[in-house]
Amino acid sequence: MNIIIAILIFGIIIIVHELGHFLIAKKNGIQVDEFCVGLGPTIIGKQIGDTFYSLKLLPFGGACMMGEDEDRPEKNAFNNKSVWARMAVIFGGPFFNFILAFVLSLLVVGISGVDLPKIHAVAKNSPAASSGLKAGDIMTSVDGQKIHNYREFSYYMYMDYQGGKIPLTVDRNGKEKSISVTPEYSKKNQQYMIGITWPGKQKVGPLKTIEYSFREVGLQIKITIKSLKMLITRQLGVKDLSGPVGIVKTVGDQYNQASHYGALVVFLTMMNMAILISANLGVMNLLPLPALDGGRLLFLILEAIRRKPVPKNMEAAVHTAGLLILMALMVFVMYQDIVKIFF
Repeated sequence: MNIIIAILIFGIIIIVHELGHFLIAKKNGIQVDEFCVGLGPTIIGKQIGDTFYSLKLLPFGGACMMGEDEDRPEKNAFNNKSVWARMAVIFGGPFFNFILAFVLSLLVVGISGVDLPKIHAVAKNSPAASSGLKAGDIMTSVDGQKIHNYREFSYYMYMDYQGGKIPLTVDRNGKEKSISVTPEYSKKNQQYMIGITWPGKQKVGPLKTIEYSFREVGLQIKITIKSLKMLITRQLGVKDLSGPVGIVKTVGDQYNQASHYGALVVFLTMMNMAILISANLGVMNLLPLPALDGGRLLFLILEAIRRKPVPKNMEAAVHTAGLLILMALMVFVMYQDIVKIFF
């Protein structure tokens, strides 16, 4: 069941990504040779207009084939369209991942509500109590960064806190108050804590649901970018990366934990995983690396600046080399995931 659910999540996210390329290509009058669901040998397919629609044997994602690396004489060929049309098509995949994350966030926020940063209780003799924080205070900023939900504070503690005092701004009965708090390390929880609890998620109205759905997508994008920075600055190592195997395990672990609390909790947990993965995929695909959408966008930006395209054989060679490096990295990460599971 865990594997089936993970495949469904991956499959839907990748199909939506490819659908973004497909719809914007069609909108710009670009020929799409094939749009397929799944990979591998074709089970069934049908030619409609100039596009072959197919269902493949392996239920892993899909593809939108437009002949991006080919020089064709047809007027509607990908490389014969304006550079701006081609940029829109390439950007369409990641953009649709962000749209999917937003739609799923609407669903999750609408059902479960929002984790507003309102303090429910302050533990006695805790750093929060010593600093003057009180139940009912609403955190509005942490270390100069505005926050809108509890997880932003939680992520700050996990990813950004470097020790010392944390300057906080809270709303207390409609008035802003500045407070500094020094977290203490909890051996039991293996993290720094200040000794506060939160009331849980609270329902909000339709407009706030839309607002917090945008904020949810923005938060996931922000976390992905921050994680990449930590990887570049070596705060995280390659060992901290996870590939498909690791993500399937995480999805399975989340499913198993949620299954004790009923179908609704399972559904919301899987939706949250889908939001995280979809937003993550959107960001990762926009990285300016060969073989990724961001790499293709980089070549198109160069074309727009130079007012002439980079030679196709040179671009194809760069993307091929990038793909080989990416595949090697994926194999390495997959090996690490397997080692983590079984050893």
